[in-house]
Amino acid sequence: MKRTKCLMLGIAATLCVQVMAQSSLREATKDLFLMGVAVNNYQVNGGNRAENDLIKTHFSAIVPENCMKSSEIHPEENRWEFGPTDKMVAFGEANNQVITGHTLIWHSQLARWFTVDEKGQPVSPEVLKARMRDHIHTIMKRYKGRIKGYDVVNEAFEDNGSYRRSPFYRILGKDFMKLAFQYAQEADPDAELYYNDYNMATPAKCDAVVEFVKELKAEGIRIDAVGLQGHMNMDGPSVEAYETSFKKLAAVGVKVMITEWDISILPNPYNHSGANISDRFAYNKTNDPYRDAIPKDVLKAWNKRYTDMFALFIKYHEIVDRVTVWGLTDAHSWKNDFPIRGRKDYPLLIDRDRQVKPVVNQMIKQAKKASKKLKK
Repeated sequence: MKRTKCLMLGIAATLCVQVMAQSSLREATKDLFLMGVAVNNYQVNGGNRAENDLIKTHFSAIVPENCMKSSEIHPEENRWEFGPTDKMVAFGEANNQVITGHTLIWHSQLARWFTVDEKGQPVSPEVLKARMRDHIHTIMKRYKGRIKGYDVVNEAFEDNGSYRRSPFYRILGKDFMKLAFQYAQEADPDAELYYNDYNMATPAKCDAVVEFVKELKAEGIRIDAVGLQGHMNMDGPSVEAYETSFKKLAAVGVKVMITEWDISILPNPYNHSGANISDRFAYNKTNDPYRDAIPKDVLKAWNKRYTDMFALFIKYHEIVDRVTVWGLTDAHSWKNDFPIRGRKDYPLLIDRDRQVKPVVNQMIKQAKKASKKLKK
């Protein structure tokens, strides 16, 4: 009797595992695009088994949330902190996940020493070029053959299409971007190279990036994809705006990636968009209405927002190479403190109790239906 019971339990457990595998985002999207997630140091260090299981089950790609930004990985000119990134890469390899390096050159979370001398004054163009090259070469050569591609430059354009006046721009002008891609191409000719930015559904910004892609290609410098971060609100950007940007980018021969996807469910009284982390607004309870519960009609609208956008990604699966959500659970999301500190947001696919939200099942059905059509 005991043997029979154990056998039945074993069969049940096997079936359960099979159902989980068949019902995962990772499995459902395998013929469409990579399904990615941003991971933190706690997770890749094995901090929580339930979270690690969710990452392994639902995602075929990972990207580090912070550990590869220059202030973390290269805090002093002659000091590197590779430990967290080494663990992140090993974690991805152990779970057969594609790894993206984020990010090589970015004005924010920038190591203090990077663009200034010992007196705090801007370094010369030649010094900055040497520092950029060393930074990019050191990272990319260390992880050569292990990291598939890199966000080489992050957030270099303003929404109106002008160049952001970052420390890199002020010293080198717009050429800093071309140099970054040139150095990256030298360091690892086999790695994919990406440009990444927010508000890419804004026509002026998208057009500026398109022109940048053209300039790179005209000079024989490689760029493989453009990342559209995908930080969204309930009221925008629209599906149509993203579709227009997809078409513009595809026309200049680059792939598209949704790199930092989340959809805030909270009110947006300031009509704020994007991810400029210096943007801040004062807290008040009116702008934080769902601390205890989300009304059914609001949740229904949020679910539809996710599935509508996901349908677009599926429609353009031939150019959309990866869709990455920016964080595993609502508890980890930066949106709880941006652009208003202290709010309780619900922007991701897994809730604070580490339970997969019902919208994920809808997305799985969408992906399976599309994959089935491809096989006919």
